[in-house]
Amino acid sequence: MQAVICCGPEDYRLEEVPVPVPGPGEALVRVEAVGICASDLKCYHGAVKFWGDQTRPAYVEAGVIPGHEFVGEIVQVDAAGSERWGVAAGDRVVSEQIVPCWSCRYCLRGQYHMCRRNAVYGFKHRTLGAMAEYMVFPAEALVHKVSREIEAPHAAFAEPLSCSLHAVERAGITFDDVVVVAGCGPIGLGMIAGAAAKHPARVIALDMAPDKLAVARECGADTVIDIRAQDAAAVVADLTDGYGADVYLEASGHPSAVPQGLNLLRKQGTYLEYGVFGSAATVDWSIIGDDKELDIRGAHLGPYCWPAAIRMLESGALPMNKICTHQLPLAEFQKGLDLVSSGAESVKVTLMPN
Repeated sequence: MQAVICCGPEDYRLEEVPVPVPGPGEALVRVEAVGICASDLKCYHGAVKFWGDQTRPAYVEAGVIPGHEFVGEIVQVDAAGSERWGVAAGDRVVSEQIVPCWSCRYCLRGQYHMCRRNAVYGFKHRTLGAMAEYMVFPAEALVHKVSREIEAPHAAFAEPLSCSLHAVERAGITFDDVVVVAGCGPIGLGMIAGAAAKHPARVIALDMAPDKLAVARECGADTVIDIRAQDAAAVVADLTDGYGADVYLEASGHPSAVPQGLNLLRKQGTYLEYGVFGSAATVDWSIIGDDKELDIRGAHLGPYCWPAAIRMLESGALPMNKICTHQLPLAEFQKGLDLVSSGAESVKVTLMPN
């Protein structure tokens, strides 16, 4: 089969590799669509994780097939896998991005998305990803059926949408809240839709791209702010009698969005971080404590939110044709990476291996 192979920073190659063979309790899946995520792009560029002034190597291993947001059709599954997941050959399925160990402290406490093994598809050899014609779901995977009425790129969007919905849940949004979402990429647009579904007082979207702000309105934003042309803090203050927003969700991954959020929030507001950063963010921590007594929360992956994400996609509530802007054959993976890197022409770029 054809597959994209990570050979090193900025060295991804389309190669012929053997079709994987599923083991006991596993499933062989024909990949229909696989999205390119911001984290895929950062790994492609040889991303590092920041910790103070120290850096660590990127979290992708050479020789791995990337891709962790996907949809496919089960080609082969044994009785054990079929019974565990409630699926059969021919079913259309998605699999949650993480394959938990089910035995560490986090898994045993139901926090499987924080699994110590941290086996996310497309980053380690034990969980090869979906930028290929076929892939294997390990026995420990979490699997969900998806309607065939949804277009393949839209079904693959279940992964980023589940992440967005988990962020919304972590933020604890209530009916009276003014909610600000920073960044109108795939995660931010999903946050806007999820936040709007909570029926808060107002959802405000921030971005620098007018076309993405237009899509944000269709996803449920009541107010959109072009931060190049408008003073976001002033607009939010005007809308809240000078108090500031109740909740700020960061989805841009840009360091400047962090102090922006701290300044936009009211006292005792909630800051929710989901963005994947390519460089360190520096803030005045006195704002968090002495000035405002803020709640700072993080969100990771999309635990327990996949069924809701799938229902939202199946309902037709989101303008998916405007979110899934580009579909490319697997051979054009480099064009896809470049589109995501630019960010100017696309929202969600999807590869179609078959």
